[in-house]
Amino acid sequence: MPKVKDSRRSKVTAGKKAKSFHPKGDWRQRIAEWLRDNFQAESIYFYRLAGLTGFLVVFGLVMVLSSSSIDSLVANRDAFYVFSRQSLYAVVGLGVMLFISSLKLKVIQNLVKAAVVLGFALQLSVPFLGITVNGNTNWISIAGFTLQPAEFLKVSLIMYIAWFVSNREHELDDPRRVLLPVLIVGGAALALVMLGRDLGTAIIIALIVFGTLVIAGAPLRPLVQVFVGVAIAGALAAFSSASRMARINAWLNPDAASSDAFNWQYEHGTWALAAGGVFGVGLGNSKMKWSWIPEVENDFIFAVIGEELGLIGALVVIGIFALLVSSLIGIMNRSDSSFGRIAIIGVIVWIVSQSAVNIAVVLGVLPVLGVPLPLISAGGSSLIATLGAIGIVLAIEKDNHRNGSRSNRR
Repeated sequence: MPKVKDSRRSKVTAGKKAKSFHPKGDWRQRIAEWLRDNFQAESIYFYRLAGLTGFLVVFGLVMVLSSSSIDSLVANRDAFYVFSRQSLYAVVGLGVMLFISSLKLKVIQNLVKAAVVLGFALQLSVPFLGITVNGNTNWISIAGFTLQPAEFLKVSLIMYIAWFVSNREHELDDPRRVLLPVLIVGGAALALVMLGRDLGTAIIIALIVFGTLVIAGAPLRPLVQVFVGVAIAGALAAFSSASRMARINAWLNPDAASSDAFNWQYEHGTWALAAGGVFGVGLGNSKMKWSWIPEVENDFIFAVIGEELGLIGALVVIGIFALLVSSLIGIMNRSDSSFGRIAIIGVIVWIVSQSAVNIAVVLGVLPVLGVPLPLISAGGSSLIATLGAIGIVLAIEKDNHRNGSRSNRR
């Protein structure tokens, strides 16, 4: 009898082993375990940021479909052409966000050097492999898809600033040991972007570098001196370009006869906002998207939001961005990691400055700069890079939750 029991036991054990190593059940079990280990029982801060981000991405897809359908139908005989590509970018970007959020904070810190090298390598390839779009050469083409390396360079710069300053936080008052290296790297990034004549992206990068350093506690006087120098260089770059000067003159003198061609986007964007009124003309009912506004699904998507959803809808979108920034600030205040806090500051400065510039351009407060609205405008590089940066913040919040944040100990 003992032998029979042993044989039965061995058969049951063998059956269990065979079942556990079944190929189909194995990968499903691993995915379930990965999801359970990484996304169960997280803090409210984690889910709030992830939820707001997901909402903006879905809302962006809806507005991209609405704003691009007519031009897509005319150009490609497919009203869903731009939308389908943007949906693919959204899936990839959300996957990147979830993957990065599953990494431990130490792993992300160890990847900083590799991220900086990769970001600069991609940007360095633009002068040799770049393609020109609307006068700017800041894209490279890979297998039929265009990639804008400058968007990923923003993420690597934020990671570098957070890593470098956090390692020398006690020396922050010494400009030579902390500020100079960071400003050299930031200046190199600006120079590479300006080689492609993309002034709008260069302005955002400058705001990220200086804004992050100021909020992180760097001495203000040397930063102001350097910022004035960069502003003067930017003005000289604008004066050296006939097209940029024409756009600036058209912005300053909108009633001049020569301004019509350069103010076309702004004027029709203003008409779209005016047509929307308080309550909007209804989702999908925009008239300005009928080839009246160039790049309407990209830089001027806020005009379609204002036309279709009205002042109320536009204010709700701005309010959701405010909630997103509030969530980022909440996570920053919970973090014990200097790297985490400074990285989140960089992400906040990026999202706030880019959103403000995009909306200001549509309202005519700034000349046309070609800056997308984060998480909403069409464009794969911008969407994936922004979601990757938010993934870093989610990883920081996981570290807060796992190790006990400052707010938890109060």
